[in-house]
Amino acid sequence: MTWRNVGEIFSSGALRPLVVQFDALIKTALAEDLGRGGDLTTDLIFKASHTSQCVLKARHDGVLSGLAPALWVWASLDDTLEVALDYQDGDFLPSGSKVLEIRGRTRPILTGERTVLNLLGHLSGIATRTRRLVQMLDGTNASLCDTRKTLPGLRTLQKYAVTCGGGFNHRFGLDDCILIKDNHIAACGSLTEAVQRVRALIGHTVKIEVEVDSLEQLDEALSTGVEIVLLDNFSAQEMAQAVARRNALNRNTAEGTKSPLLEASGGVDEKTIRTLAETGVDLISMGALTHSVTNFDFGLDH
Repeated sequence: MTWRNVGEIFSSGALRPLVVQFDALIKTALAEDLGRGGDLTTDLIFKASHTSQCVLKARHDGVLSGLAPALWVWASLDDTLEVALDYQDGDFLPSGSKVLEIRGRTRPILTGERTVLNLLGHLSGIATRTRRLVQMLDGTNASLCDTRKTLPGLRTLQKYAVTCGGGFNHRFGLDDCILIKDNHIAACGSLTEAVQRVRALIGHTVKIEVEVDSLEQLDEALSTGVEIVLLDNFSAQEMAQAVARRNALNRNTAEGTKSPLLEASGGVDEKTIRTLAETGVDLISMGALTHSVTNFDFGLDH
């Protein structure tokens, strides 16, 4: 077992640049918990010099995610605490496995306990469900993606958890990809006009994705030469037809070419994802990866 000072983990190396992603979130979470008077229970029971050693265990099978922000909670309260890690983010956790041990002053260990468990439980829940769904795609050509349906302030961490489970990130925000949706098209007057306006002004590194809700709209999108088409709430039969129409455009191009990429979205869950993948779509996006999460159960025991 190798013990490391929790503050030194972040003082140098790969984790240091990541702190900017979650420092404000951790400060908010701790302020929310500590309020005006601090941890009354812990502070009244234990003297500042009292020490403890605790073990964090997984209470069922799953995938770990969120170690860095969890450890930053304890580092923010007391950077002299020491931790020994048995697993890393992305690892499979058998039920009952010891994830880490933490030792040092009792007050900061217990004061940070709930925030640590909240973060690890939420993010590992995302990673665990993502891994299960990715495994259901085995043998198909489809990749699983998240969406922007994330909790305010948690998007970066939630999307990170998706990657721990083997999924991929869709756009992080409104500023890193063009996605022309139904309301854009309705307000603009036509899909083609919306694409033309965007294409006239964007830089050469920005991709254009268009959302369509019918095969007729798909044909219009295909004629514009966009890079990605989102098939919104298509049935499996309609998706298969969409793939066939896209593939027909690629017959005279290099083998393996898929242009545009086709993304399935809407009504995706454990019951439907395999059927959708077998239609030949390239991407399947699922908002429920981040907006409807079953918490992963961890326990911190003395």
